[in-house]
Amino acid sequence: MEAALGSPPPPSIEALRRALAAPGLPDGPFGCPICLDLLKDPVTVPCGHNFCQGCLGALRQRPGPPEGSGGAGGAVRCPLCQEPVPAALRLRKNRALCEVLPLLAAAAAASPPSPASPPSAAAGSPMAPGATEEEEAAGEEGAAVLCDVCPAGSRVAAARSCLVCLASFCGAHLEPHRRAPAFRAHRLVAPLRRLEEGLCPRHLQPLDGFCRAEQTCVCSRCCAHEHRGHDVVSLEREREHKEAQQAKFLSDAENELEELAVTIAQAKKMVALIKGAASKERERVEKLFAEASEVLATFRKEVAGFIEDGERSKLGEAEADLRWKEGRRAKLAQCKQNLENVPSTDTIYFLQEFQALKVAMEENLSPAPSFQNELNFTKCTQAVGAVKDVLSAACKSQWHHLQGKEIDGLSYQEMDKALAKSQLPDKSNNPACLESRDYFLKFAFIIDLDSDTADKFIQLFGTKGAKRVLCPIPYPESPTRFINCEQVLGVNLMNRGNYYWEVELIDGWVSVGIIAEDFDPREAYNRGRLGRNDRSCCLQWNGENYVAWFGGFESVIQQPFFHTIGVFLEYSEKALTFYGVKDSKMTCLQQLKASHFTKGQFDPFQNKINHQFPSLFSFKLKPAFFLESVDAHLQIGPLKKDCVSVLKRR
Repeated sequence: MEAALGSPPPPSIEALRRALAAPGLPDGPFGCPICLDLLKDPVTVPCGHNFCQGCLGALRQRPGPPEGSGGAGGAVRCPLCQEPVPAALRLRKNRALCEVLPLLAAAAAASPPSPASPPSAAAGSPMAPGATEEEEAAGEEGAAVLCDVCPAGSRVAAARSCLVCLASFCGAHLEPHRRAPAFRAHRLVAPLRRLEEGLCPRHLQPLDGFCRAEQTCVCSRCCAHEHRGHDVVSLEREREHKEAQQAKFLSDAENELEELAVTIAQAKKMVALIKGAASKERERVEKLFAEASEVLATFRKEVAGFIEDGERSKLGEAEADLRWKEGRRAKLAQCKQNLENVPSTDTIYFLQEFQALKVAMEENLSPAPSFQNELNFTKCTQAVGAVKDVLSAACKSQWHHLQGKEIDGLSYQEMDKALAKSQLPDKSNNPACLESRDYFLKFAFIIDLDSDTADKFIQLFGTKGAKRVLCPIPYPESPTRFINCEQVLGVNLMNRGNYYWEVELIDGWVSVGIIAEDFDPREAYNRGRLGRNDRSCCLQWNGENYVAWFGGFESVIQQPFFHTIGVFLEYSEKALTFYGVKDSKMTCLQQLKASHFTKGQFDPFQNKINHQFPSLFSFKLKPAFFLESVDAHLQIGPLKKDCVSVLKRR
């Protein structure tokens, strides 16, 4: 029946024995070159060689050499012919071998076992002489390197490693490399853990030489190309050379290790010192900050109490005054109404009510409350603002000092500015700095221009207007007349109290200021002008911005143009302030006043003010005006509440 179906007749036992030849050897037709056993689930690679499916799959999963020559899931080479096995190749069973192999196994089991060939049978192999002793020695040195072919769980120590197969083999699995001619060109070395390091990464050939010129291991192709002409020796020779130097290098390394141990100990001490110092400094700083916070908290409590006490005191006076005035108003209203309601026929009643109204009107008025001039507790803002400015400047200065940015003298500049600023009147509380113009009108100072001081190129319009002209005016000779500067003074003297006046800038470049009474009008132009000497100061409008001048030093002011300039002189306070006036509102342009904090002062203008400006008030002063440009024109303000110039504004 089977013959009728075309099935091949089973081979005889003798034929199978002859075909099997040596079933345990890889050079047999049905043996696996990897596991040295009969093929199990045989697969065939493109080069035609057969392997166990499991053995070849394990070989393909083992890490291989660099540059894509192997690796997990990458291309590997056939262990017999070194032909590449594509990574994408899907392993399929060789069905013909799968049908024949069971028959071979059955035939091998039925036949008597053949005696095992002694190891000396391989004496003709080129690797045979002295291999056993060398393998044993290598196995002892590389005992931790296991065979890559042995089944998992029963792997034994490798005897040799193959630089071509990139695998390590035990004595049993090393037999194919000794017997098969296909492995004759493979290079066997002592067991290595990382076989890929034994290959040239560029040419994928065994590293068998050492280039002394570049101090690197090379292969034969490297010697023929990149390292051609270099001093290349064998690895063994170079090792002998390096071993001769090993003692010196080890000694030097030991010395350096000892030195490093000492320096490491010192570095650890330094680290501990830095941490300890930082910790202590942090504690001290936190303590000082806490104390500073307590000082500020105490000052804050005192200021708040001062405000409450001042409010309570002044409020009591104000409420008492209010009650008195309300009572007086009610009494007067009642007396007035009673007098108006007296019948025309009742003369006695009329005389009585008239006398009552007269007595009520003649009653003494209550004293004016003390708060009409100033509320003392309103100075708190100025005091706290001064503390804030000083603290801010001090913190900034010390921070720059900590960062190493401090320069001698310069570090005090910002502190001085803040301290000087803190001495300026506080605009929010001091009436002298209120934005309202009404306060200053209480100190209105009527100015008349002195024709005996006017330069010959200044034409006067009455006693209030002045304009610079091109043709000289034949003024009579006068010892007080300016002869080198187009200036004119007021006839009024100022030597006590407060003074306020206004000037309308109609056209051109105009300077407004004050000058000492005994100033010599014959001074040269450079020193005779307002603000270019120690006997005068001024505010100049130069067509672009305002500039304050004193003693030849200037301070540019970044403010918009104002047609009306208000000048407020506080003689007893030794202060001069310039304001821009518009719509009854005052804008402080510049205040000239000495600062009590002069150490390290860096601003030349303020430094000049601090040293020379107070001496100006040892003289009687006069208002002064300088018409600098040929079209300059000014008018002394009328000091009316609406602040409207009598001249047409430009």
